[in-house]
Amino acid sequence: MNCQEARNFIHAYSDGELDLVTTLEIEKHISDCSQCARINQGLNALRSSIRDSSLYYRAPASLERRIRSQVKHARTQAAGYSLRPARWLAAAAALAIVAAAVWVVLRGAPGRSDELLASEVASAHIRSLMAESVHLWDVKSTDQHTVKPWFDGKIDFAPDVRDFKADSYALEGGRLDYLAGRPVAALVYRHEKHYINLFIWPADRQGDQGEAVASRQGYQLVHWVHSGMNYWAVSDMSKESMQRFTSLVESPGSPATRPNK
Repeated sequence: MNCQEARNFIHAYSDGELDLVTTLEIEKHISDCSQCARINQGLNALRSSIRDSSLYYRAPASLERRIRSQVKHARTQAAGYSLRPARWLAAAAALAIVAAAVWVVLRGAPGRSDELLASEVASAHIRSLMAESVHLWDVKSTDQHTVKPWFDGKIDFAPDVRDFKADSYALEGGRLDYLAGRPVAALVYRHEKHYINLFIWPADRQGDQGEAVASRQGYQLVHWVHSGMNYWAVSDMSKESMQRFTSLVESPGSPATRPNK
């Protein structure tokens, strides 16, 4: 099993939905492939963070009453007389509409996607620092001219790599990570004894977006969009130190990041 085949099944594997033979093949591949193993670890960490967080959105009681009313009405009709096929279809369609409404309510909770992504970013940062398997970088170098070319051919965009050692935020290296369902660039910086992960990947939305600050599990997260790129910075530094770092990243100094063509 190669990487592409493994990634087609890795979500189902993480959810325990595969048959025994495929499960064993995935496990063998993961044991030999560090990149696919990191993807699997990321999925497991995301599931854990969601399960332990307050992201669950409870549907309103009025929606439950409407569903029960629709079900009761359909049962009453079925018990009273035999429905012609067209009426069965109408009843099924009504229940389908109700089910769709449930899905819209759950998916449309304000800020739900951003909440999920923030938890995913925090989990990726924590995973990179885990004592038993520290994996902060795939390329370890303080030279931006070494780190930047390392990403060539590994991702479909060119991250803006700069060293801020003169401002006490030293570049330590970079690695590939997996966030928002795609490979991303992770640049690693250090400020005193604190590590910073700066995740970068192309944005779906048009236009720039100002900084949004969040806190997860004791870590500071800052997200912004600039020149068509998503930026997520995460660390256990103070808010002031994090603000200083993001100001350096956002300041002019090198060409803006943009997708490769």
